[in-house]
Amino acid sequence: MARTGVVTGVLASETVPPPAWSFGDQPEIADELLDLVLDGTKTATSSLAWEYEDAGEPVPQTGELSILLDGERQPRALIRTTSVETVPFDEVDDDVADAEGEGDRTLDHWRAEHEKYFRRNMPAGREFDPGMPVVVERFELLYPRR
Repeated sequence: MARTGVVTGVLASETVPPPAWSFGDQPEIADELLDLVLDGTKTATSSLAWEYEDAGEPVPQTGELSILLDGERQPRALIRTTSVETVPFDEVDDDVADAEGEGDRTLDHWRAEHEKYFRRNMPAGREFDPGMPVVVERFELLYPRR
């Protein structure tokens, strides 16, 4: 997940657009989670800090913009990061699970589904650990307006 700050130059040709990415690791998941953002249910997302570390990329920063893509990699929304915190997997709380908006929005559901997802997408040489660092990013939908 590449992320860079938006740089506005004097000319349009000097402007760097926000990074574009989709949720999940399958087109169906990308569409499902995007729909939750568009209807106002999903206002947070989580990823492994190790993904950023191993790729040599910075974690998201408050104020950054991102273009959300659907399962067909088409741009559908613009969001702005409102807060970022890194917490151990086993310390993610009910508020985060609710803000992620998935399933029944409970912490039990969040932990079960995110453990499966993280195990499927674990960076090489890493193993699931309940204390592993998770980046929790909260965001607001800028476009399309609700």
